Amino acid sequence: MNDTIYPRSPRETMCGWMHLPRYIDKIRLHLAGRLHEDYQPNFGKGFDGMWLTAAGLAHGDFVELVRNTICDGQVADWVAKKCKASQSEKDAHAASMFDYPKAGDEAAQDRLRLRKSQAGLAHRDDIRTFVDFIDADEGRL
Repeated sequence: MNDTIYPRSPRETMCGWMHLPRYIDKIRLHLAGRLHEDYQPNFGKGFDGMWLTAAGLAHGDFVELVRNTICDGQVADWVAKKCKASQSEKDAHAASMFDYPKAGDEAAQDRLRLRKSQAGLAHRDDIRTFVDFIDADEGRL
């Protein structure tokens, strides 16, 4: 992925929500026709889908919201007004991202090992979750 425009780290937060800035970046890249093909299969799914579920939103509706805004501040204002999750719910969402894949989920653990191997990161024992993998694969970790 050499001419890829990377979205922000899944660790970044907005309005107390982990992953929201990354999802917004992916939507803006998609709308501009610049979302790299590697991101297409999980667009609106995976961690995007986890955030949508936690926030009580639908992918298509959120894409339209982002389409009709100019800056992240407008999206943040809308999210702060419409997504009434408590801080403990937002923290639980972040914890679930940091805990994926769970220790006993062999299928997800295998998928993480495969992705690490495909990315040339199999030697990286510090990559234990998909959040770690994303940041390492995109050159942040």
